[in-house]
Amino acid sequence: DQKEKKEEKKIFINESSVGSDEVGTGDYFGPLVVTAAYVPKDKFSFMQELGVRDSKKLTDDKIIKIAPEIIKNITHTTIVLSNKEYNSYHSTDVNMNKIKAILHNKCLLSVIRKENVEYSKIVVDQFEQPAAYYNHLKQVPEKVQNITFLTKAEDQCLAVAAASIISRYIFLKEMKKLSDRFNIEMPLGASTLVDEVGKTLVTKYGKDILNEIAKLNFKNTEKINELLNK
Repeated sequence: DQKEKKEEKKIFINESSVGSDEVGTGDYFGPLVVTAAYVPKDKFSFMQELGVRDSKKLTDDKIIKIAPEIIKNITHTTIVLSNKEYNSYHSTDVNMNKIKAILHNKCLLSVIRKENVEYSKIVVDQFEQPAAYYNHLKQVPEKVQNITFLTKAEDQCLAVAAASIISRYIFLKEMKKLSDRFNIEMPLGASTLVDEVGKTLVTKYGKDILNEIAKLNFKNTEKINELLNK
């Protein structure tokens, strides 16, 4: 079985594929960015020359450098879900994973409908069990089926790596816009530094600002309120 698994890994790297990945799910500030990308065999060497590997292993500087080349040369679709939209969707029955599933499905549909997209695999970086993923899409009229769900998919599939890099690049650009707008370095993640910056922004612009720039369901919202009440 181990041998089979290893074989499969190799196969993915050598096949024309469509892959999707998302960025921003662990970040309090900034949007949710989902991208699906198509990498045919004839683009493999181009991708490898750029140094495309798992985007989590690439520095942000490297991503900022190579992403525009990938965007120009690789068929893809990106959806940026603003915080306002995220907060209006997020409720008791719509959680982060459901939002992600719907956005992945939209991006994948868009890419596989483009002309000259001929793939042998559709790969999604697995964020939950396949049955749960499809369950989230019950109400969706068109679903992309026959997806291969892989953990750490960006290591094994160039299309997922490309999608991951494009998503990260767009997310970083959105964060830079926020930093410039508020003249404050907007921190990534969900740390105590995030709480401090949140407190500063609410003090200056009022509580409604969080609905526009943050994911309100994160624990940081409570922590920011606690800091304000001290």
